[in-house]
Amino acid sequence: MPSPKSISKRTSTSPKPAAEGPNDAHPQLAAGAALDVPLYKEVKRLMIEAVSRGEWVPGKAIPAEWALAERYRVAVGTIRKAVDELVAENILIRQQGRGTFVAAHNRERLMFHFFHIERRDGAKQQPDVRLQSFRGAKADADEAIQLGIAIGDPVYRICNVLSLADEPIIVDTITIPQSLFPKLTQARFRDRPNTIYHLYQTAFGITVVRSAERLRGVLADASTAATLRVNVGAPLLEIRRVALSFDNAPVEYRRSLINTADYEYFSDLAKSG
Repeated sequence: MPSPKSISKRTSTSPKPAAEGPNDAHPQLAAGAALDVPLYKEVKRLMIEAVSRGEWVPGKAIPAEWALAERYRVAVGTIRKAVDELVAENILIRQQGRGTFVAAHNRERLMFHFFHIERRDGAKQQPDVRLQSFRGAKADADEAIQLGIAIGDPVYRICNVLSLADEPIIVDTITIPQSLFPKLTQARFRDRPNTIYHLYQTAFGITVVRSAERLRGVLADASTAATLRVNVGAPLLEIRRVALSFDNAPVEYRRSLINTADYEYFSDLAKSG
């Protein structure tokens, strides 16, 4: 798994005259293209770089397909294939009649793509989030493996309690590398006006594009039992999630403990493409 340090701004090479022939493409394409990779995949790679270095910003439209075709000196159909994949991966969003936009994190996207807890009758609610603790720490072995950092590297360890219908249902323990979120403070985290991933994106230039999750059953320890108002030893659902940015770089490790007496985990894999 690549290190978080791989999420650095990339600079493009200086334009040079493109060679004629079937691969007559933008010099950037020629500079880093792999011969065994379809051309649209290389265009997709360059488009991701444009997003990751901030050339195209969240919530704003990217250039039209014809303009991208001119920029990369490829056919519009090649651009369309690249855009199709980026839309399927939730990096871009198409809006009928308006264009294609860089996906921005907000509460709607959180509920649709990243929050999978709902009532047994299928009703989904916006959780009320309360910060329980925020502190600097050193990465333990598990955190280091999940985040691709060294044991002992500085991290922020954050605990949130999420309530649904005024009942505490989830305890989230979030670990993020301090190197990716310099000068993050408890007040800034607590007083964010939007979601956590929106804070990462707008304040630190870190865009979460997908997550990898592992689920298992565990028993409530004394601390979690008191927070969730269940008995010690009560069955809970544990979700361990690694949030990933571009190039599958890990940016956050989250362990969620959930009281599923009245709630369950539901994920519709088809909805994300």
